[in-house]
Amino acid sequence: MEKSAQTQHPVKAFGWAARDTSGLLSPFKFSRRETGEEDVRFNVLFNGICHSDLHNIKNEWGSSKYPLVPGHEIVGVVTEVGSKVTKVKIGDHVGVGCLVGSCGTCKNCSNHLENYCPESLLSYNSTYYDGTMTYGGFSDSMVCKEHFIVRWPENLPLDSGAPLLCAGITTYSPLKHFGLDKPGLHLGVVGLGGLGHVAVKFAKAFGVNVTVISTSANKKEEALKHLKADSFLVSTDPAQLQAAAGTLDGIIDTVSADHALKPLIDLLTTDGRLVLVGAPSQPLKLPIFPLLTGRKIVAGSLIGGMKETQEMIDFAAKHNITADIELISMDYVNTAVDRLAKNDVRYRFVIDIGNTLQAA
Repeated sequence: MEKSAQTQHPVKAFGWAARDTSGLLSPFKFSRRETGEEDVRFNVLFNGICHSDLHNIKNEWGSSKYPLVPGHEIVGVVTEVGSKVTKVKIGDHVGVGCLVGSCGTCKNCSNHLENYCPESLLSYNSTYYDGTMTYGGFSDSMVCKEHFIVRWPENLPLDSGAPLLCAGITTYSPLKHFGLDKPGLHLGVVGLGGLGHVAVKFAKAFGVNVTVISTSANKKEEALKHLKADSFLVSTDPAQLQAAAGTLDGIIDTVSADHALKPLIDLLTTDGRLVLVGAPSQPLKLPIFPLLTGRKIVAGSLIGGMKETQEMIDFAAKHNITADIELISMDYVNTAVDRLAKNDVRYRFVIDIGNTLQAA
């Protein structure tokens, strides 16, 4: 007889889960494994809400398995460590992002690119090595292999730092990999949301000249005055786009909805790079001729490996980079998800798990 989620493992856990494609979250009792010799167990204190959580709870990517406990921007305090753990100790603050496992032996894993391992395991909605489902950070506790634990800097806030575990590394990694972190370069950031506003902050810390590209003209003051971007383009204004054509060395495109790529490609200089980090549920149309005439590149990037994620967190702490957040209680989560779907948040919801998650 197949065991229920509550009886699969010896350690009782509690969180909120989606049961079907409605995406409605409600209290859920389940269980987590015992702490293995290479494991770190921690109480979850804060968890950011990412747009990919929204895609998953509603099965918009077609791969969701229910019940589904989302959450992959997880910060907490260590309560138990395995006998072979050396990275952290009881009482330390730690983070877990999108990854909780990989094969450890393939070329990608050997090059600190666990995020591109064909056998990588996600914080939720993955089948773990023991055949059970992984459950995310919308829960009271977490247990994770030491390798996938991020050490948390003392001076980095827990609540506004939590979104960096996805939004932060998702934008930091392509800036570094595609050489868009050099002072004096001109970078475009498409979309001023959870990912976009963090991309602006990292780019400015690198000394890059930043242009925010948005469909919303009313975000101009926010971009220029609050986030200290250097310029602002309304993507629906052909005159503005024409005036800026051929001026950007690179673009980080954070938009996860259907949108045109040609206007963005036209903004790039020769050898410019358009890097997609958003995840639209439908394919985008890619015009080839503008790529040929400027030797331009359209690329993608998916989070980052563990070494780079730790590097990103340490860089954020050094440069006082955090997400702009709206802190919410657990029982507000369904309202928050509805607001997120309407882009009604500035710029990231973070759930105060430690103070507001009440066991049923």
